[in-house]
Amino acid sequence: MRYIDPHIHMVSRTTDDYQRMALAGCVAITEPAFWAGYDRNSPQGFYDYYTLLTTQEPARAAAYGIKHYCWLCINPKEAEDPAFARDVIALISEFLDRPNVLGIGEIGLNKNSKNELIILEEQIALAAKYDQMILVHTPHLEDKLKGTKLIIDAIKRNGDIDPGRVLIDHVEEHTVNTVLDAGFWAGMTLYPETKCTPQRAADIIEMCGTERLWINSAGDWGPSDPLAVPKCRFEMARRGHTPETIDTISFENPKTFLSQCEKFAV
Repeated sequence: MRYIDPHIHMVSRTTDDYQRMALAGCVAITEPAFWAGYDRNSPQGFYDYYTLLTTQEPARAAAYGIKHYCWLCINPKEAEDPAFARDVIALISEFLDRPNVLGIGEIGLNKNSKNELIILEEQIALAAKYDQMILVHTPHLEDKLKGTKLIIDAIKRNGDIDPGRVLIDHVEEHTVNTVLDAGFWAGMTLYPETKCTPQRAADIIEMCGTERLWINSAGDWGPSDPLAVPKCRFEMARRGHTPETIDTISFENPKTFLSQCEKFAV
């Protein structure tokens, strides 16, 4: 069956990964802007990165029959200097009309700091100004629940944001209901060491159902697996879930959410 990986960082992956994903049934991906493995020291570095996401990566993906979409932002890991972050944010509007840009992301929090929160709110305002969808990064480990609540409060403070057009990613067992109960979409990231394994994700699906929930690999520079989504599909099949349920969580749900942007098509 075909699937969508709605959060993966292909700039950090080899072309072989595109081939492997295509052979496994991947038909589309979305790539949120994120940390490059090092802190960039100029807005020009982000400009070049946005250019890469909107030109080179779509071409690499297309060679394997995969549609490539992206999200733009300054990620929370590089948002500690508000003046620098604002210089980067000022570049984003130039790229929003490009055919593969779906919205603002992955914004959020890393260490739940004051400056991160300031820049988060300014990027939420940017999304509201240009009527963009939002993809959110939630912090790791012990700070995840606190950061998730801070993010939800920040979004709610901007009354122009429809929670149905916001995906809050990297949910785990202790945050998924907080996100869903607030009306947002929730993403489960399938990592081999942190976040959710395919087995834990299947557990969450069995506890919460499939409404407003998706799975993704978030494959990047660190330990991660670009085939995590099909591996989770296999785990669900092993447990006896129907093909319809598996298709819902790995294709129909991301398609439904992402299709709120008229640019998205599979």
